[in-house]
Amino acid sequence: MAEYVAMMWAGTPNGATRAERQSCHYRAYLPDLLVDRPLILSGQRAADVTDAEQRLIELGTSSRALVSLEALARLLLRAEAVASSFIEGLQINVRRLAKADVASRTGIETRDDTAYAVLGNVRAMESALDLADAPRIHVEDILTLHRKLLGGTRDERFGGQIRTEQNWVGGTGMSPCTADFVPPPPDRVHDLLEDLCAYISGDEHPALVQAAIAHAQFETIHPFVDGNGRTGRALIHLILKRRGLAPRFVPPISLVLASHADAYVSALTAYRYEGAADSPRAQEGIGACIDRFTADTTRAVIDTDRFGAELDAMETEWRKKLGRVRAGSSVDLLLRVLPSAPVLTVATAADLIGRSTQRANDAVNQLAAAGVLKQTTIGRRNRAFEVPELINALTGFERALASPLGDTRQAPPARPVPYRP
Repeated sequence: MAEYVAMMWAGTPNGATRAERQSCHYRAYLPDLLVDRPLILSGQRAADVTDAEQRLIELGTSSRALVSLEALARLLLRAEAVASSFIEGLQINVRRLAKADVASRTGIETRDDTAYAVLGNVRAMESALDLADAPRIHVEDILTLHRKLLGGTRDERFGGQIRTEQNWVGGTGMSPCTADFVPPPPDRVHDLLEDLCAYISGDEHPALVQAAIAHAQFETIHPFVDGNGRTGRALIHLILKRRGLAPRFVPPISLVLASHADAYVSALTAYRYEGAADSPRAQEGIGACIDRFTADTTRAVIDTDRFGAELDAMETEWRKKLGRVRAGSSVDLLLRVLPSAPVLTVATAADLIGRSTQRANDAVNQLAAAGVLKQTTIGRRNRAFEVPELINALTGFERALASPLGDTRQAPPARPVPYRP
């Protein structure tokens, strides 16, 4: 039975105000376990979930003529990492991140700590997808994921460490007594994570429902000092791939959730019911969370499909600029993978197309002569090339995802976003 537990705060000697220095009472929320928790889906809700799941499957299995799903997958991971980092206060644009990515892959020395911290988010998201093939998810897997997320950041020391103190969300910041929400006491966190992992490892509910509930439960447990949001977003990717809804890539669902922040918080609040799990109030609270997740999943799929079509059209224009391109040539191969590489060098181009450095160099030069690529530098004097149209498209996509209406001209971004080039 979910309940609020009465707790005592001893006060903070260094508090700025008398209220902050005084002891006080607060209530920490203790959710029900997930395994065997009753869930009743109304006919309408079940139909909406089925429709959204079908859209996800169709997106992942559609075969675009020009843009590979693998290229789109990496772009979406990068978009998720950039936006997640904006949420966490690490501001970086697409071009800067892409340059740092190439530098790290080729051993070029740069001193962009912020970019490397964001790339850590990309690696963590990739790690989450790797976990999808494991027969069972364990608490240690989540700790490893969290450790990778915080690696290279100022909070790296907290990585993979379950909190041992009470944390809270909102309020003055000095005590939980005025907080908007207080997660479970620290001594209850490990058992709740064990239950969460058991739930994720099963298939008791439809995949989209499982992702919605697991995400809400994780954010409710709030098991870490920092990085809970990033880890919770990675779990969405893990579950949807694990259950086969998104075997190749996951649309940026969590970024759409963040764009409807008020509705998202309201859904999480409703999810934190009191009393028996089979009560009408509990079922409606869980249902509100599922509804929010389902609606934002649908929008994420639609936006991603539209973005994929934009990339297709972009590649078509590139081919028009080049004239006749022989199928299977180095130029043809590079055009096919170019959407995954906003910035590249001859070495990374050779690796992408599986051809010699000389052939990659010839292809890069042809694309540069046609205006598809623009020469730039990485580090001090290392020659590189960027794809201006792709960088602009990626920036526009990230900005659109941050708008509640999907268009920053109609509704401003609801969270920090990169500026247009």
